[in-house]
Amino acid sequence: MIINTKTKLIGVIAGLLLSACNSQSDLNTNEWRVYGGNKQSTRYSSLKQIDTSNVKQLQVAWIHHTNDADTTSHSQIQCNPIIVDGILYATTPHLKLVALDATTGDQKWVFDPDQKDINSTTSIRFILNNSRGVTYWEDGDDKRIIFCAGSYIYAINAKNGQLIKSFGDGGRVDMHDHLDRVMKEAYITATTPGIIYKDLYIVGSRVNETSDAAPGHIRAYDVRTGQFKWIFHTIPHPGEKGYETWEDPNAWKRIGAANSWSGLSLDEKRGLLFAPTGSAAFDFYGGKRKGTGLYANSLLALDAGTGKLVWHYQVIHHDVWDKDLPTAPSLVTINKDGKKIDAVAQPTKHGFVFVLDRETGKPLFPVDEKLVDTHTELVGEKLWPTQPIPRLPEPFVRQTLSDKDINPYLPVQSRADVLAQLHGYRYGSMFIPPGKQPSVIFPGFDGGAEWGGPAVDPTTGWMYINANEMAWILTMINAPKQPAGTEDFGQAGQRLFAQNCMGCHGQDRKGSGNYPSLINIEKKYHDQDILNLIATGRRMMPSFKQLSLQERQAIVSFITNNTANKSKKFTPVNAPVDSFLNLPYQMTGYKKFLSKEGLPAIAPPWGTLNAINLNTGKIAWKVPLGQDPAIKIKDVVTGTENYGGPAVTAGGLVFIAATKDSKIRAFDKQTGKLLWEATLPASGFATPSVYEVNGKQYVVIACGGGKLGTKSGDAYVAFALPGK
Repeated sequence: MIINTKTKLIGVIAGLLLSACNSQSDLNTNEWRVYGGNKQSTRYSSLKQIDTSNVKQLQVAWIHHTNDADTTSHSQIQCNPIIVDGILYATTPHLKLVALDATTGDQKWVFDPDQKDINSTTSIRFILNNSRGVTYWEDGDDKRIIFCAGSYIYAINAKNGQLIKSFGDGGRVDMHDHLDRVMKEAYITATTPGIIYKDLYIVGSRVNETSDAAPGHIRAYDVRTGQFKWIFHTIPHPGEKGYETWEDPNAWKRIGAANSWSGLSLDEKRGLLFAPTGSAAFDFYGGKRKGTGLYANSLLALDAGTGKLVWHYQVIHHDVWDKDLPTAPSLVTINKDGKKIDAVAQPTKHGFVFVLDRETGKPLFPVDEKLVDTHTELVGEKLWPTQPIPRLPEPFVRQTLSDKDINPYLPVQSRADVLAQLHGYRYGSMFIPPGKQPSVIFPGFDGGAEWGGPAVDPTTGWMYINANEMAWILTMINAPKQPAGTEDFGQAGQRLFAQNCMGCHGQDRKGSGNYPSLINIEKKYHDQDILNLIATGRRMMPSFKQLSLQERQAIVSFITNNTANKSKKFTPVNAPVDSFLNLPYQMTGYKKFLSKEGLPAIAPPWGTLNAINLNTGKIAWKVPLGQDPAIKIKDVVTGTENYGGPAVTAGGLVFIAATKDSKIRAFDKQTGKLLWEATLPASGFATPSVYEVNGKQYVVIACGGGKLGTKSGDAYVAFALPGK
């Protein structure tokens, strides 16, 4: 299905009107020097060698295997590599940093952060997080790659892969430091790379999403020395603007998250940094964090040199649905009402794009504060009565569902079962208060836009964005409490699992979405391996160092069904109960709304690629993205859930992988017509990079798989035209 409402002529006219945008130096380059293509986060390449007339001739130019995929643990590569001076810099499944010849894929050097610490005496606190990219900086012969592995920011010599010992503490900076709060054991890392402004390295963070989360403050460091330079408190301190939006005067001491995990954009000419933030912790119950809660769920415009707030725009008030801003915004100049306006375009998980004036934060299209349901059975909760709804641009996903949206391709009885389930849920709105009666989250916890982000063509003002449409079920229950009497390991393990693990792995321990099943985990791992994993964390899983060894052992006994250990007496930890951290409610896990056959309950498409004209706010075209290989419906392109984003080129193409079916595709950027596709060695849950070396244009994609039940991979694959 293609909805095509615009013609190529309109695109040409818009290009003439906006040609001034293309004068920005980093939008006209044969390289891909910055994560997302450029600091404006437009994922745009001005290269034209590969175009609509010859894209079908693309063939594999080279493949590089990192040889460190972990198929048992569902490793991934989410990296959007950068290319500088003919060298490609990227990360591997085990977070090694590699430098490759961008014309052959041959390895030049590798840096492995998983080693002894700088004094070679103790092991580092290494968390195997996901890495979506790295940052490049140079000054003359001083060329550096800055990247994060675990809780550390490393500075690496880009020429030889050696640690730059003069940076930070022997070559690295600990992200636990300079938080204005002592959080030495907290989970904190950076999955998305920071950005360079002059000689500053500015970075957000990924933190836990539970009540003990670290604050998500944004920080800047001297890129030469690693010296801490400034901090912006996303949860304001007393005397700072926004402090009054929290009803609890001590929120700044206790509340965590509100973190900028999804990336940053930069207007270097104005010195403006744009930082999107996520929700405050805990995600689904806000009784401990009443108020609108600035600067959670906000787009922040900061003075890049000082970290001072210039303006903010909050897209969700008092979020209890995990509607983080999932990607850095795109900076683009649009033509509106006959005027060229420098704008910032922020996509959301619930399918909106907020288009704001870049200097003031004022919406360029009307936004209405609409009343929403505030009735809740959760004691202590206080929901906000309105949410901002933009009239334009048009939503790029379905946002509510009804009986008519149930999958028509299900078997008759299965469809009846799904309808019966739906009628037992609360549904029909994006803002249904969480409660004990299940509610439908749609377009989903990973719905709408995701971390891959959009691509924007600066010559036309068109945004290209892929989206997920999948229904999930949210259920809250009373949190388990430690009994007054004695417990055995089985009882304690079940209680501690519910408190710490159930939210991701589910009540039934079967997992869902990005979270693996724990059923039969004892057949894959030894008890000691699981104990270590709980303590250190890995990728999506945070560390639980706050748990005692005995508490971790009890959890292991429960999830491995160790009958011998379950009967052992559990000795309670003699520590005062923290009433703030012990929330009265918990969610039962991330559960997709599926039929008994495991098929999506809602009708396809489950993934789409969309073109939005930001000048008018109208959707130009929409196509299903991907085909689930396990679901065959005659003459129906279903689309699949997708992770990673598109890149758009001056050659008239939108390149995107991102799908479960292990394909990379090229679409005509004017019409949405599929022009080319190729099969990858594993799903490319990442964003492609486009570059040119020695007169030859390449498109490269990380093929790491590992999500959505796909096999893990270890390859970077580059495509080019033959004979160039």
